[in-house]
Amino acid sequence: TFTVEEAVETIGFGRFHIMLFLIMGSTGVAEAMEIMLIAVVSPLIRCEWQLQDWQVALVTTMVFFGYMVFSIVLGLLADRYGRWKILLFSFLWAAYFSLLTSFAPSYIWFVFLRAMVGGGVSGHAQGREENKLIIAMSSCSKPFLSLGKVFWLAGSLLIIGLASVVNPTIGWRWLIRIASIPGILLILVFKFIPESARYNVSTGNTAAALATLQRMARMNGAAVPEGQLREPAKQRRGRFKDLIHPKYLRTTLQIWIIW
Repeated sequence: TFTVEEAVETIGFGRFHIMLFLIMGSTGVAEAMEIMLIAVVSPLIRCEWQLQDWQVALVTTMVFFGYMVFSIVLGLLADRYGRWKILLFSFLWAAYFSLLTSFAPSYIWFVFLRAMVGGGVSGHAQGREENKLIIAMSSCSKPFLSLGKVFWLAGSLLIIGLASVVNPTIGWRWLIRIASIPGILLILVFKFIPESARYNVSTGNTAAALATLQRMARMNGAAVPEGQLREPAKQRRGRFKDLIHPKYLRTTLQIWIIW
């Protein structure tokens, strides 16, 4: 018998991981553009709607509030229904509300719609972090994990560059529409992203998990280990109160403060 982790190690790093890295890394571009968008749009909506400082600040606050709330909800849903479905749903959600934001008739609507965008963007991490684990299982892929940070930087620079051209000419509403394009394009390549083999085997769907591992092996020019794919030993799932247990409280608080 063999586990998913052992199979990934045997298959090794190859074209499958590069494809996964590029697609999932590109989600960082879309995410950065949506998050950084507020920084280049805020001065314009301040003038258009005669906003005070606290009203401008509230826009950013609500984006991350939506991110915080929905990341918990979508995380639970991803555990139940799978990473792939939630990742696709989050991209559809974020693209839809981002486009709606460009038609916002008032400040209140703008704040609400951007909070919804933040909620959608939070779901991107459900698939990205899962696939980082798949890439990380191969020892020669560590440089790729470091390069992953470049995608967020690229998205940030791209939205600033676009703003310098679009804002003075056709306005901030068109900037929001253009910024939605990367997220929409990524939806079209979702068929190339498999459901997590780790998720499938944890839910007892070993046939689907094995199919993913075989596809990975074909693309990498390798072979799946001989034997039968086995499910991991059942373990008690983590609970929120474990985070504030005396054993982990100090670490929990340190991580919260750092973030």
